[in-house]
Amino acid sequence: MSMQPPSDNPAPSLVSDLPVGADACCDTLGFGLTVGEAVAAPDFEPGPYVRHSVDGLAELHMIVRNMHCASCVRDIEGALAGVPGVRKARLNAATRRLAIVWEPGRAEARDLITRVTRLGYELTPFDPDKLNENHGDRDLLRAMAVAGFAAANVMLISVAVWSGLAQDMGPATRTLLHWVSALIALPAIAYAGRPFLRSALAALGAGRTNMDVPISLAVVLAAGMSLFEITRGGDHVYFDAAIGLLFFLLIGRYLDRSLRRRVESAAQNLLALQALAATVVTPDGNRVSTPLEEIDIGMTVAVATGERIPVDGALITGISEIDEAMITGESLPRSVGPGDAVHAGTLNLSAPLILRVSAIGADTVLGEIVQLMEIAEQGRARYTRLADRVARWYAPAVHLLAGSAFVWWYWGGHLNWQAALLIAVTVLIVTCPCALGLAVPAVQAGAVGRLLSRGILAKSGDGLERLAEIDTVVFDKTGTLTLGRLELLNGDQVPGDKLRLAAALAASSRHPLAEAVRRAVPAVEVITDVQETPGGGLEAVVDGTRLRLGNAQFVGVEEVIDHGGPELWLRQGDAVPTRILFEDRIREDAQQVVDDLTQQGIAIELLSGDRAPAVAMVARQLGIRIWSSGRKPAEKTRRLADLRSQGHKVLMVGDGLNDAPALAAAHASMSPGTAMDASQMAADFVFQGEHLAPVMDAITLSRRARRLIWQNFALAIGYNLIAVPIAFAGFATPLIAAIAMSGSSLVVTLNALRVRLGIASVGDR
Repeated sequence: MSMQPPSDNPAPSLVSDLPVGADACCDTLGFGLTVGEAVAAPDFEPGPYVRHSVDGLAELHMIVRNMHCASCVRDIEGALAGVPGVRKARLNAATRRLAIVWEPGRAEARDLITRVTRLGYELTPFDPDKLNENHGDRDLLRAMAVAGFAAANVMLISVAVWSGLAQDMGPATRTLLHWVSALIALPAIAYAGRPFLRSALAALGAGRTNMDVPISLAVVLAAGMSLFEITRGGDHVYFDAAIGLLFFLLIGRYLDRSLRRRVESAAQNLLALQALAATVVTPDGNRVSTPLEEIDIGMTVAVATGERIPVDGALITGISEIDEAMITGESLPRSVGPGDAVHAGTLNLSAPLILRVSAIGADTVLGEIVQLMEIAEQGRARYTRLADRVARWYAPAVHLLAGSAFVWWYWGGHLNWQAALLIAVTVLIVTCPCALGLAVPAVQAGAVGRLLSRGILAKSGDGLERLAEIDTVVFDKTGTLTLGRLELLNGDQVPGDKLRLAAALAASSRHPLAEAVRRAVPAVEVITDVQETPGGGLEAVVDGTRLRLGNAQFVGVEEVIDHGGPELWLRQGDAVPTRILFEDRIREDAQQVVDDLTQQGIAIELLSGDRAPAVAMVARQLGIRIWSSGRKPAEKTRRLADLRSQGHKVLMVGDGLNDAPALAAAHASMSPGTAMDASQMAADFVFQGEHLAPVMDAITLSRRARRLIWQNFALAIGYNLIAVPIAFAGFATPLIAAIAMSGSSLVVTLNALRVRLGIASVGDR
C-alpha cells in the first residue's frame, strides 16, 4: 500500500528541520542538530502517518535525512530487526526511505522511531515533495570558504611570528599576534568544524566511533593546547595546523558529497507517469475529474485519445491502440478492444476508451514496477564503498596510536602531561585522514569530468567503483543496441509517388509507423477526412479513388512473407498493393563494441521485452549467442538475480521503463540519453549520441580510476608508515604534522589528476 502523509498536513521533523551535513558515514548528525535533540523521543504524535493494511499490519514510512551509505542501512535495519512484532524494516539508501511494518499491539510507532533517533539519525515523515530538499552542499561550501579564509590569514600571522622569532621578537608582540590568530581561528573552527564535531559527538553518544572522532580530537586538542600556550606565554601555537586541517578535510568531503548528490531515486521519478486524477463516468452518465486516491475498484473511467491511462482496468467500450513500449519494450502499439486489459501509465493512441477499474496505485503494473525498483535499489545500496571499507579499521587504529603515544610519554615517566599531550595531538594530526579522504573523491571527480567531456554523465562515485568490477554486460534491444526509431528499410524500392501518397495519409495519425513514413517524406500535402481503424490502418477517398494504408489484412493482402520487422501496405483503388518495410536500425558501432567487450573476456547477453523475431535478428547480426525475448520487468530482474547468484557482476544497459527495475538491480547500469526519465534516474551513467562506444569508454575509465584509487591508498598509507613513527618519537610538532599531512594530500591529488590524461576511443582499441 502507498504510504504518504496528508498533503495538507506538512510533515514536521522529529528532531530538526535544519539542513543535514556531509557524508553520513563520517557525519552521523550533520549541520544544525544537537546530540540531545537526536536521542530524544519523538516530540509529535506519529499516529496520523501510520497506515493499516487489510491484513491488520501497521506500516510507517519515514525519511532518514542524514544517511547515505551501506553502514547506515545496517545500523538502522539491525536496530529494528530484533524488535518483537516487527515484520519488516527496510531502508532504501537511494531514497533514504525507511519502511517499517509491524503488528499493532506488539510494537508501537513511537518506540520504533526512538530506536532510530537514539542512534543519532534524523527522521521526518515521508513527503515526496520534500524528499530531495538538501542544503548540505551549500553549507559545506560555506564551511570550506570560512576555513580557507581563516587558514590563509592565520598562516600569514604564523609566518610573521616565525620571522620575528628568528630576529628576536619580543614576548609582548609574539603574544599579541598569537591572540590575533586565536580571534581568527577559534570562531572559524567552531563554524567550519561542525560537520566533524557534531558527527563525532553523535557517534560517541551512540557508543560507537567513526572517522570524525580522531579529526575532531585533533582539531579541538590543537586549538585547546594553543590557547593554553597563549595563557602561559608559550613560544608556539598551532591554530594554523587546526584550521588548515579542517580546510583540507572539507575539500575532500565536498568533492565526495558533490558526487553523492547526483544519486536520486529512480522509483520516485516514476511518480511523473502516474496520473493525479481520472475522469470517472458516473451512473447518470456525467463525467467528473476525480483525484486518484478517491478512485475505487469497479468504477468506470474514461480515457481520451492521447491521454495516459490512469489505472489498470478492462475495456468496456472502444477500440484503440495502446503504446506499451515503456512496460513491455515492444516497439509497436497493441490493438485493444472490449474485454482487453490495459495498464496505468500506458498511452492511448487512437480512440476514446471506457474501462472498468481493476487496480489502482501500488497494485497496478506501474506500481509493481515501482516496488521492484525500490527492492532492487535496496539491494544495491548494500554495496560498501572502498573508502567505507578502509574507514572501518582506520579510525580505531588512529585512536590506538594517539592514546599509546600519550601513555608511553606520560605514564612512562618520560615527559610531563603537556608535552605528552602535544605528541598525542601531533600523532592525531599526522594521521588525520586527509589524504585518505581525498584518495577516492579526487579520482572520482576527475573521472566524472573526463566522462562528461565524452558525453557520459556519471551520477555517482559508487557507480564508477561498481562498473570497474563487472564481468558481464546485459543489453536491452530497442533504443539501446538499436536507435529506438523506426526507419524505412526499402524506401529506395518504393516508387516516389506511392511514398508521397502514403506520407499524406500518415500525416493524420500518431502511430509510430505513420510517423516513420512522415519522417521519410516530410513535405507532402495532407489528405483530409482520413478515417483511422485501430489495429488496421488509415483510409480516405481522393479524386474518387479509395486509398488504404495499414496492415496486410486491412488492405486485403492474404499471404505475406514475414521479413522479421514491422511493415505497412499501401493500396490505391484496385491496384496491386505496395509493401513498405521498416527497421529499427542498429547503432553504427554496436558490432565494434560487442567485439571489444568479448575480447576483454566480458560475457554479453541480450534481454528484451520485444518480439522473438526482432530480437533474434539483432542477436544474429551482432553475434550475441545468449538472448531472450518477451521478458517482463520482473523477469528481467530475476535473470539478473540468477547471474548474481552465479557470481557474476552485471552491467545492465537499457532505456525503457521496463528496464528500470533491472537497471536498479544490476551491479552497475547505463542508459542512453534518449531513454525514459525513470530509466535515466535508475542508471549510474547516462550517455549521449547515437553511438554505443560510451559503454566501452566508461568501463575502461572506471578500471583506470580504480587503479589510481588503490595507488592513492598506497601513497596515503606509505606516508603514514613514515610520518607516524616520527611523530610518535616526538620529532615533530603539530605544525610540522599539519604541513606533512597537507603535503600527502597534495601528492594524492596530483596522482588523481592522472585520470584525466585520456582514454582511447573504441575505434583505437
